Amino acid sequence: MARAFAFVLLLLSANVAVMTATTLTLHNLCPHPVWPLVTPNSGLPSISDNTARLDPKALLSLSLPSTFWAGRVAARTGCDVAVSSCETGAAPPATVAQVTVHDRGNLDMAAYSVSLVDGFNVPMVISPQAVGGGQCPALGCAVDLNCDCPPAQRAVDGAACRGPPAYFKNRCPLTRTTSTDVEPVPQSCRAPGELKIVFCQPSMVAAASDMVIRTVVADS
Repeated sequence: MARAFAFVLLLLSANVAVMTATTLTLHNLCPHPVWPLVTPNSGLPSISDNTARLDPKALLSLSLPSTFWAGRVAARTGCDVAVSSCETGAAPPATVAQVTVHDRGNLDMAAYSVSLVDGFNVPMVISPQAVGGGQCPALGCAVDLNCDCPPAQRAVDGAACRGPPAYFKNRCPLTRTTSTDVEPVPQSCRAPGELKIVFCQPSMVAAASDMVIRTVVADS
């Protein structure tokens, strides 16, 4: 009886461990401050009051619900003190990370991408850090697309770029640039533990053997 009870406790503790809430970490490596804008999908809870200012090298950690959450993250720049007006990021054109976490059969799953469908304002990479299993590629764009943005597509005095999609995809293939676009790498990420979104990540590491972008610890 004691052994059976102990076995049940072990199973319960394992399930609790698997279903621990994922942490969403935002890390600013830009040479200027950013004000993250975290927007949940309709009907889902807010996880941020969206007032935080991240100076260069600063981090912000947010807890995602362990059952289901989906939303978008953008980096606002040039905001006033009250964050009531920002130069970029509060509206298109802006780089957007899309995140979904959910419990599927007592196993945390994560889906994520970096979208340039609404344009570009800052480089952004999303990378699982404590992967429980599956295929968890680092995705996004580590290139400043504002520099060579076609003149007719420049916005906010060159601080953002509207496109076109072909320009974005050519420079940053691991992003989504149209409403039907997907990345050319497989993704099936289990129990990521931590999803890190890095603004102005300087580079991404690729594994040439299987064309899967391996997880990068995006801290430098």
